Amino acid sequence: MLDLQNKKTIGRYEILKKLGQGSTGAVYLGRDPYIERQVAIKVYRLPDDTGPEEIELYQKNFFIEAQSAGRLMHPDIVAIYDAGLYQDFCYITMEYVDGSTLEKFCAPNSLLPIEKVLKIVFSVCKGLEYAHQNEVIHRDIKPSNIILSSADQAKITDFSIAYVKKSKSTLVKGLVGSPCYMSPEQIKEELITEKSDLFSLGSVLYELLTGEKAFEGDNEYAILYKIVNEDPTHILESRPELPKIFGDILSKALAKNPSQRYQCSMDFAYDLRLALHSLKEAPKETHDSELLSYIKDLPFFSTFTENQINEILSASNLVKVEKDKTIIQEGEIDDSFYILISGQVMVRKGGKDVAVLEKGQCFGEMAYLTGEARSVTIITKEECIFLKFSSTLLNGLSEAIQLLFFKNFTQTIIGRLSKNT
Repeated sequence: MLDLQNKKTIGRYEILKKLGQGSTGAVYLGRDPYIERQVAIKVYRLPDDTGPEEIELYQKNFFIEAQSAGRLMHPDIVAIYDAGLYQDFCYITMEYVDGSTLEKFCAPNSLLPIEKVLKIVFSVCKGLEYAHQNEVIHRDIKPSNIILSSADQAKITDFSIAYVKKSKSTLVKGLVGSPCYMSPEQIKEELITEKSDLFSLGSVLYELLTGEKAFEGDNEYAILYKIVNEDPTHILESRPELPKIFGDILSKALAKNPSQRYQCSMDFAYDLRLALHSLKEAPKETHDSELLSYIKDLPFFSTFTENQINEILSASNLVKVEKDKTIIQEGEIDDSFYILISGQVMVRKGGKDVAVLEKGQCFGEMAYLTGEARSVTIITKEECIFLKFSSTLLNGLSEAIQLLFFKNFTQTIIGRLSKNT
C-alpha cells in the first residue's frame, strides 16, 4: 500500500496528512510553500515488478491525463495546479476542497433533501458540459468522484481515466470505469461519447434519491449484466411521493441506447430544473439561480451583468424542442428571436441548407430588427433548448439591456456577412 507518511515533502510540497487511499494511489493534504495555500496531492506508484517499458508508457499516459484535467478551469471541477515525478512516484497537486464525497449521502439513513440533490446534479451537469465542450469525457462519474464542499459546492474530481478527443493518447481498450456506474457501451467496449458520462450521472442521481445503487448484484458479472439488459427498480416504487417527472428523468438518463438518452448535459439540466419547479417546497428563486448559472456562461451574454441577465430571464421563455422541428418558417411574419442554449439548428434558404448554428448563437434577429418576413427557415438538427424573446417584452426592458442586445446583434450580422465574402 502506497504510504508517504514518513516523508515530509514531495517535490516542493509539504505533506501534512493522509486524506484517503485508493486502489491506484493515495491522496494527501499538502501545502504549497511558494503560494502559501493548502493543496490536495494525489500520488501514484506502480508495483515494484513493473518493467521499464511499462513504466515509460504509464508515465506518458499519466501526463496526458494530467493535461486533460489541467486544462479544465470551471467552478464545478476540481482545479489541477501541477503534476510531476518524484523518485518512484507520479503526483498531481490540485485544489483542496474541504468537504466529503457524495458517497456519504448514498445510504438510506443519510439521504439529502431532494432539492439539494437536484442542485448538486445540476452543478455536475454544468461541469460535465464544460468538460465535454473541451473534448474531455470523464468516463468514471460516481459518488466518490464528486465532492460536496462545506459551502455546498459540488465539484467533479479524478480525471485519471478521462478520454481526450483529438489528443495524442489512444483510447484504452477493455473495461474502463467503475462497474456499478458504467454505461452499456462501456461494458460492450463500443464507442464512448459524452452520453456515457450522462448515464453514469443518472446512476448517481438514482442512488442519491433512493440510497440504493441503480444496478446491484452479487458480483461484478451480475452488475454488468443488469446494466446491459435490465432496468433498475422504478424510482416511484422506492419514492412514491416524488413527482412523475423524476421517473421520466431517470428513464431517459439510464436509457440503454445512447440515442434515446439525454444528448447533452444542458438537456439533462433543463429537466432537473423542471423537477425543481415540481417541488412545492422549492422557492422560485432557486429555479432562477440555477438557470442563471448556465446562461451567464454563454458568449452572447458575456457583456451583461448578472442583474441584467436576471431581468432578461423575466422577459423570455425557456423552451425545449424535439429534433426535426421547424422553429422559424421562411416567409412568416413574426417578431420573435431566439438564443440557442443547447443543440444545433439547420439554416435553410430556398430549400437549401446553408448553415448550422450551435450553442450560444442567436437567430431570428433580422425579422425583429426590420419587421420584415422571415428570410430563412430554422430546423432543429437534434433536441434543442432556446431562450425565446418577443419584441414586446424586450422593449419593456431597460435601455442599457436593449443597447447590449443591438450591439450583439450587429456583431452577429457582421460575423455572418464576413463568412460569406
